[in-house]
Amino acid sequence: MRILIVGTGYVGLVTGACFAKNGHKVICLDINKEKIATLSQGKIPIYEPGLQELVAECLHKKTLEFTSDYASIDGCSTVFITVPTPSTEGGKADLSYLEQAVLQAITHANGPKLFVIKSTVPPGTFYHIKDLIQKTLQEQKKSFSIDLVSNPEFLREGSAVYDCLRPDRVILGYESTTLIPILQKLYDPFDLPQDALILMDPTSAEMTKYAANAMLATRISFMNELAGLCEKLHANIEQVRIGIGSDKRIGPQFLHAGVGFGGSCFPKDIRALKAVAENVAYPTPILNAVEAINHKQKKLLGEKISRYFASRGGIQGKTIAIWGLAFKPNTDDIREAPSLELIEELRQAGARLRLFDPVAMENTKCLFQQQRDLFFCLDEYEAGTGADAIALLTEWPQFRSTNLEQVLTSMKGQALFDGRNQYHPEEMREKGFHYFGIGIPELGGLVDGSKNI
Repeated sequence: MRILIVGTGYVGLVTGACFAKNGHKVICLDINKEKIATLSQGKIPIYEPGLQELVAECLHKKTLEFTSDYASIDGCSTVFITVPTPSTEGGKADLSYLEQAVLQAITHANGPKLFVIKSTVPPGTFYHIKDLIQKTLQEQKKSFSIDLVSNPEFLREGSAVYDCLRPDRVILGYESTTLIPILQKLYDPFDLPQDALILMDPTSAEMTKYAANAMLATRISFMNELAGLCEKLHANIEQVRIGIGSDKRIGPQFLHAGVGFGGSCFPKDIRALKAVAENVAYPTPILNAVEAINHKQKKLLGEKISRYFASRGGIQGKTIAIWGLAFKPNTDDIREAPSLELIEELRQAGARLRLFDPVAMENTKCLFQQQRDLFFCLDEYEAGTGADAIALLTEWPQFRSTNLEQVLTSMKGQALFDGRNQYHPEEMREKGFHYFGIGIPELGGLVDGSKNI
């Protein structure tokens, strides 16, 4: 099939490359001509494992191409719309990019098409876009029809290529049963488990996307709330996690306590779902709590660092190394990352910061630009050199194999604040660190007797 992908952001680029990998002829469209020129050379603007190689392969096989011309819709039977739907000030999803993409696609279409909404949109958007399509077709006096399907994405940054090529489910929201053979043909080349193609009404499909992200965010916030209670009761959240995760009704996924969730999906989708509920006057106390706990959790490491240095002359003038800037490993995405809030808090308190992340350095430099109290380092060892403390914000695998004895020798202080519980407390204390995790008891306290950090 010939497919047009409108939008070459994270979702559009991954989706387009994976459809091209599976034998479809794919054209990815973006109005940013500079971006299209870069992509046409096989260079991608984001970090995602395997994506660079996949795009290069598909370009070489000529199953994938890039354009900024909507006239490319001619000859394409299916149009996937993967434009962003950012939050407005009130938390609602901004649908203006989606609406403009639909209008442009209709304007350039010369025959019947299937439009597939892959952007994350609030429940009810399908019918809003359906009305927009019908109105536009009438205004432009076009007699052909355009069918519409909702097909929300469930890609995880850091494993998006794998998720797209081997999805555990594909949600399709439709009205006409005549579309089912077309939809099946689209996904036939993919490695789908049995019964993974799930058909439902459009509003339920849209709601499924929000419900999934809200559920995962709820698990994270619930564990973070328990982590705080564990610290008060001298229980260990890591042991609790293993205990409850072994229950088949619960499972082990998304049970790690830490410094909160970030990224482009969970925070935005929680806000959008709350806005949808508010619009129909339906209270959502659980969603409110999920958001409030996450906001509080992002401040937790800063509070621990402040308490630690309160008896050591305060934070002002201290050097803090931050390991990890991306909101999660295997991505360069720093959107709403907990590291950003900690950086601002420590800067405001007068600390000097030494930053390192394996792939998110450039994005962070662009955000903060020239700040005299920020020093960007080549690796975690350079970041730790001369530091009074280290704060780990992203659980990059390479930090697990870091020579911590070497790091401690180069430090000015001894404190390590582990925002992802990546290390074992007993081992860290044996090495000589003043170690602080999330939801983990002091286990005998610090060398200098400090408590309740």
